[in-house]
Amino acid sequence: MLVALIAGILVFATIVTLTSPAMGGDKLDKRIKGVQNRREELRRKSREQLELDAASKQNRSIREIEAKGVMRKVVDSLNLQKAFEDPALQDKLQQAGLRGNRPAVAFYFFRLASPIILLAGALFYLFAVNDFGLPTITRYCFAFGIGLLGYYAPNLYLQNIAAKRQQSIMGAFPDALDLLLICVESGMSIEAAFHKVSTEVGTQSVELAEELSLTTAELAYLQDRRNAYENLAKRTNHPGVKAVCTSLIQAERYGTPLGQALRVMAKENRDMRLAAAEKKAASLPAKLTVPMIVFFLPVLFVVILGPAIIRFNSL
Repeated sequence: MLVALIAGILVFATIVTLTSPAMGGDKLDKRIKGVQNRREELRRKSREQLELDAASKQNRSIREIEAKGVMRKVVDSLNLQKAFEDPALQDKLQQAGLRGNRPAVAFYFFRLASPIILLAGALFYLFAVNDFGLPTITRYCFAFGIGLLGYYAPNLYLQNIAAKRQQSIMGAFPDALDLLLICVESGMSIEAAFHKVSTEVGTQSVELAEELSLTTAELAYLQDRRNAYENLAKRTNHPGVKAVCTSLIQAERYGTPLGQALRVMAKENRDMRLAAAEKKAASLPAKLTVPMIVFFLPVLFVVILGPAIIRFNSL
């Protein structure tokens, strides 16, 4: 009985060993189907979110819609898009987080309206409210200077928003790279890794979560995955993100190992963040020089010399 039992176990093990490749093929098909189902689920959720956004936009007030219609009419009637043509405008708007055609129309409109409004306000104030005792030609020069400042105000506004957005992204990007490295080395695909990181990093940087979510959608919908990585580098406009996107493109094209590249890039981005913090700390004494001279030294002189002056006057 013992010999028969051992022989049966050996025969069963042999059969399982011989049939395991066929069984493995079925499991692989199931996993591929599971990935396809997950991708379809992500696409369905993206479509639902887009429909909800479209519905919320349709429920806006009539006044806001009319205002945007006025901007569109002014820009089209005066052909401002050609007059103030800027090839890098779309890149600037994307770096500031403003997407679509409406921000471009608003930019061209305020590029025309801001100088006129500021010039009229400055002329009214200097000639009707308070002239500060200045000659007429000087007041005209001040008014035209303020109007010229209004011409560059939209560009300054875009640069300010883009700088704040880039600062928020780079503050959380090294941590996001560490999480992306963990997801990739655990066996997740790059789309699933981006989706996971975008959901986890949202509490630290909403801007970075938005960019990663947009990259996930582009990886799912664009025919060439390289365009998705290049768009991410273009929207962030930072050397650290560009280096990571270059590594992802090389891994996509040549099949190079992605884990080691992400580990090196994560370390470099952490060093860049530390160097930026050290640079701010090193520039702090120079920035505090003027406030100390203006605010601290007079008070210090009053505290030190005040009692001596009071005693001298009492004698």
